[in-house]
Amino acid sequence: MQLYNYFRSSASFRVRIALQIKGLAYDYLPVHLVKGEHKAPEYASRIGDALVPTLVTDGGTALSQSMAIIEYLDETHPTPALLPGTPLARARVRALAQMVACEIHPLNNLRVLKYLVRDLKVDEDAKNAWYRHWVRSGLEAFERQLALLAQERAAQGLAPSVLCWGDTPTLADCCLVPQIFNGQRFNVNMDGMPLTMGAFEACMALPAFQQAQPSACPDFEA
Repeated sequence: MQLYNYFRSSASFRVRIALQIKGLAYDYLPVHLVKGEHKAPEYASRIGDALVPTLVTDGGTALSQSMAIIEYLDETHPTPALLPGTPLARARVRALAQMVACEIHPLNNLRVLKYLVRDLKVDEDAKNAWYRHWVRSGLEAFERQLALLAQERAAQGLAPSVLCWGDTPTLADCCLVPQIFNGQRFNVNMDGMPLTMGAFEACMALPAFQQAQPSACPDFEA
C-alpha cells in the first residue's frame, strides 16, 4: 500500500496510527500542503478532493477521506479491531470519533485558517484565538461525553476506560490524538479535561502512536 500524506495533517496522522496499530506496511509518500503540492496535477488527478490522506491499496485503488480509509482497513484487516464488537459500542466509538473529525477539525484545518488570513484579512492573533476557541470548546464537549460514557459503563458493570473506550485503541483514539497534537502546537489550554488528556497520555505510551506521530515522519519539519 501507499499513503500520500503530510506529517502535520491530523487526518493523515489518524490513518498512520491505524496502519501502525494493525502492523501494516506501506510506502510513505509526502504531499506538502503548505507548499500546495496537493494541487499539482499529478496528485490532484488521482483523487477528486485533492486532499490528504490518500491510501492506494495493493490493487491500485485510491481511497480518500481518513474515516473511510480507517474503516476500510478495519474491514480488510480486522485484527486488532478499531471498532468494538457490539452495535451500541460501535456507535459510541463512532460518535466520539466524529466529535473530532466532524465538529472540531473542519473549523481549524489549513484551508480554513488560510481563508481567514488571506480573504477575510484576519490578523495572526485573531486567527489563533479562533483556533483555540473552537478546539477548546470542542474538547470540552468531548470531555463531557467521556464522563457520560464512564457513568454508562459503570452502570453496566464494565471496567473504566483507559483510552477513549475500553483499554485498547479504537477509531476514537485515532482521531483524538492528532487533534491534541495540533491543539498543543497552537497553545490550546488543555487544563480541566482529565478524561480526555488521560486517554491521550495512555495512547502516547503505546508504540503505534509514537511511531505514527509527526516527528517520526520522514518529511518532518520542526
